[in-house]
Amino acid sequence: MASLKDVKVKISGVKKTSQITKAMNMVAAAKLRGAQMKMERFRPYAEKYNAAMGNLSTGMDAAQFPLMEVREVKSVELLVVTSDRGLCGSFNSNILKQTERLMRQLEGEGKKVSLVCVGKKAAGYFKRSGKVRAIYTDIMGNFQMFNARAIAQDVAGNFLSGGADEVHIMYGRFQSVAVQRPAQQQFLPVKSVEGGAAAASADYIYEPSTTEIMDVMLPLYLNVMVYHAMLEVSASEHAARMSAMDNATSACKDIINSLTLVYNKARQAGITGELMDIVGGAEALKG
Repeated sequence: MASLKDVKVKISGVKKTSQITKAMNMVAAAKLRGAQMKMERFRPYAEKYNAAMGNLSTGMDAAQFPLMEVREVKSVELLVVTSDRGLCGSFNSNILKQTERLMRQLEGEGKKVSLVCVGKKAAGYFKRSGKVRAIYTDIMGNFQMFNARAIAQDVAGNFLSGGADEVHIMYGRFQSVAVQRPAQQQFLPVKSVEGGAAAASADYIYEPSTTEIMDVMLPLYLNVMVYHAMLEVSASEHAARMSAMDNATSACKDIINSLTLVYNKARQAGITGELMDIVGGAEALKG
């Protein structure tokens, strides 16, 4: 059985760890409020932008716009968005695992895969794969639209130059404080919407022409998609960290209770041993 001093030191160490995890939980909760608010405010804008793009692109000839050009897919680029920091449970690893599954599927089809990593977790995980084309780190803690614009321009430039025939975004979608799931979305080429949306397009008169509007909106659409993915990851990261730190604090309490029981047993055994020595000594004196 461990000595009383050893057990006491362990209890003290776990208590300090519990204080740290509780503080991290509170910090994550405070940051989550701001990140979730930004994400929820931007979601309707992104959805309306998607709807507008769908209406404008209905019935259009994709060959008119280089960003909508559909080519034979020989190479695919994956834009992987994760956090810069860890200690958020399985949030980042779920995104990375889904990315790996998609990579294996694409390579199994004979396609070449390249990666653009946003966030240290993605960059660190894939850096030895030899497939990373570009890395963007130390921005997820405090990013703005210009960061998303730089990433979107880089990826779009590679697509236009023929470096990739198709681009997908891999990120974590915020569903609730308790649930964040990995998500995948085609980034390039931008798909034109057909079918049900075609009738809706007749209800609008565009000034200037739809072609001129699309020339302006297409690049902006890419910025919106990247920024939206980054906002989703930011909110998901803080929610996942809050849950992970809450679980860690609860685990610390369980360990403290277990060690306290061990400490009490060791202390009781020590007292019993001392009493036996006293009784034995007294009996020896009588004899």
